[in-house]
Amino acid sequence: MLSQSDLPHYTYSDYLHWEGRWELIEGIAHAMSPAPSVSHQKVSQEIARLLGESMDHCEQCHALLPVDWKITEDTIVQPDNLIVCYQPTGNYITRAPSVIFEVLSPSTRRKDERVKFRLYESAGVKYYCLVDLEEKLIKFYQLKDDSYVKLLETKTETICFDLAECEIEFDCSKVWR
Repeated sequence: MLSQSDLPHYTYSDYLHWEGRWELIEGIAHAMSPAPSVSHQKVSQEIARLLGESMDHCEQCHALLPVDWKITEDTIVQPDNLIVCYQPTGNYITRAPSVIFEVLSPSTRRKDERVKFRLYESAGVKYYCLVDLEEKLIKFYQLKDDSYVKLLETKTETICFDLAECEIEFDCSKVWR
């Protein structure tokens, strides 16, 4: 049986040399392939459009598509859609986003629902949103007292994100066009 010390432990300097899309969580490499399905891409694109439009009035907050978030030297993730409430600079972000959407795929569901749930919770992401393509359902969690509390599970309702600098409304019914 292998021990933890027998397994490779990668860092950001290793990650920089890899080809393709990867995430690194506590030193363990996670391939981001195959590429997301067409339905995954369409939903993610619609979320990006809705988030971008909802922030037209807020100069502080920015909607982003997958970008490296370097949490620590051995943890780098690429959320599907995110909102940061500061001006990002450089090739990656280092501060917790205010909102993260992860679109569930068969290959990433377990990681998104368990590993990233705990990771984002401990890193201080205020809102975590899990988008289920099969059920056409979005589960919204808010960080309260260092733990996620489910706010809403919906296909069609509108939710309001309080981002300190601004508030934005997100209409879930428009995601499924």
